[in-house]
Amino acid sequence: MSLSLTLDKIIRYGRGEEIADLLLKNGKVINVFTGEIIQTDIAVAGGIIVGLGKGYDAVNMIDLSGRYVCPGFIDGHLHIESTMLSPYQFARAVVPRGTTAVVCDPHEIANVLGLDGIRYMLEASDTLPLTVFVMAPSCVPATHLETSGAMLSAKDLAPLFDHPRVLGLAEMMNFPGVLYCLPEVLAKLDVAVQQGLIIDGHAPRLTGRDLQAYIAAGIDSDHECTGPEEALEKLRAGMYLFIREGSTEQNLAALLPVVTRDNARRCLLVSDDRHPADLMDLGHMDYSARLAVQEGLNPIMAIQMITLNAAERFRLYDRGAVAPGYRADLVVLDDLKDFCVEKVFIEGNLVAEDGKALFSGPSKARSVRSSVNISSGDLNFEIPVQGEQARVIGVVEGQIVTDLLKFPVKSKAGMVMSDVERDILKLAVIERHHATANMGLGLVKGIGLKRGALASTVAHDSHNLMVVGANDADMLTAVGALIDVDGGLAAAADGEILKVLPLPIAGLMSEAPFESVRIEMDDLLAAAHGLGSPLKNPFMTLSFMALPVIPALRLTDMGLVDVNKFDFVPLFV
Repeated sequence: MSLSLTLDKIIRYGRGEEIADLLLKNGKVINVFTGEIIQTDIAVAGGIIVGLGKGYDAVNMIDLSGRYVCPGFIDGHLHIESTMLSPYQFARAVVPRGTTAVVCDPHEIANVLGLDGIRYMLEASDTLPLTVFVMAPSCVPATHLETSGAMLSAKDLAPLFDHPRVLGLAEMMNFPGVLYCLPEVLAKLDVAVQQGLIIDGHAPRLTGRDLQAYIAAGIDSDHECTGPEEALEKLRAGMYLFIREGSTEQNLAALLPVVTRDNARRCLLVSDDRHPADLMDLGHMDYSARLAVQEGLNPIMAIQMITLNAAERFRLYDRGAVAPGYRADLVVLDDLKDFCVEKVFIEGNLVAEDGKALFSGPSKARSVRSSVNISSGDLNFEIPVQGEQARVIGVVEGQIVTDLLKFPVKSKAGMVMSDVERDILKLAVIERHHATANMGLGLVKGIGLKRGALASTVAHDSHNLMVVGANDADMLTAVGALIDVDGGLAAAADGEILKVLPLPIAGLMSEAPFESVRIEMDDLLAAAHGLGSPLKNPFMTLSFMALPVIPALRLTDMGLVDVNKFDFVPLFV
């Protein structure tokens, strides 16, 4: 409820005894409580909805002529860093699409910059019309199997929970650490449980008694389901099901058949990771709702899953509905099929119209320290042959899970060579935070390069520098390009740098306008496709090859990881 209005004023506005600030007339209001569509007027004062119905008067009146009005959209789980945009540029991209609040997990920047990264995200989003809520990262580092830029203990996290926009503990990715009762993992859970905070989960393929134990520890949501049986088991056990549709992880079509009228209120649509091109071409939560309706979901249920369900799950009881006493975060839609957003109001202020943001950003950009500490002169990508077969990471397009494959290697003079004919390429992960010179070397199948190399400082979750290539020389050229610009994405071939997208904010984000970032990314993808990769976004696929909390095989700066064993394994069988 707005602090600018006293309770007696709210009552007088609600009774129509005082003139409201804004009246939206003749709208078809989506009632997310009853599932009805009701043609009525909406009176707003002091940033909140003070009443619905006919007969209200207001200083400013807008006739909606029968257009639909629903609550502002809420994304219940995402990583803003994965959009490669600063918080302001992210807001410019998503608010015109109807998003008025997000619940973000800043563990990407936290794994690079620690508490300074979390503070950056909170401060950089402080004056935006978009409400950016934060879940305190639970896994910095994500595991003991990699080198991150920082380590955050339960003691480090505790002060964050005093911030009004910090809602709880973010996705507990280290599910093996929970099950094996690692003391530091349990300490973080205990801090959240003792304070009665929300704890988000991350439990890919977890089932049976392990799942029961994970939930009993206080973790009650999951966004990593890929199949209906897994989703239903988690719903039955009391979890909130976050149905993810990101740029790489696309689970909506597979999971939507699980959603029924009986369980839909425990389901949310979320984006998790989405790139600028998809935000511009497809949308944000409007796209998730549109896709859900195309897959057969009732449109009002889809709206519930991006408004009321998210608000109630995160205890945001001041938003998520068009009703008296709720924040006047409102979206005006042309229809309930394409979800074309015409107007967006936040606290009763028109902040976007016809796809354009009507707000400006911070007057001064906040800066972060340099985050790429590598000397290219120390790098050597040679891999001695030590057996007949090697373990190879198998890319699964459209998912972030990988396969554990085994193949004979191509070699020359006793050294492993990239094998473009069989699409088995060298992969390296180079520690970039502390100048340790740590480097993991491995092989990957599914990137598809015929020549050249791709490099990235976006490498979940510790965000060391990753490079994949058809030859060592181009791998070194691509790495050098990212050292020069203090992080980003690069493509190289024949000793030349083809394209670089600088990401100077922690090696993850750009301050540039999102339109420019999209153009630069399109050029970079064109370069990657020109090198032979058939993947829609090989850089996003590459970024997950170092993620040792998702089965089955990964590579970190410390070595090759069999995630199912949660331990290192040698490259050669």
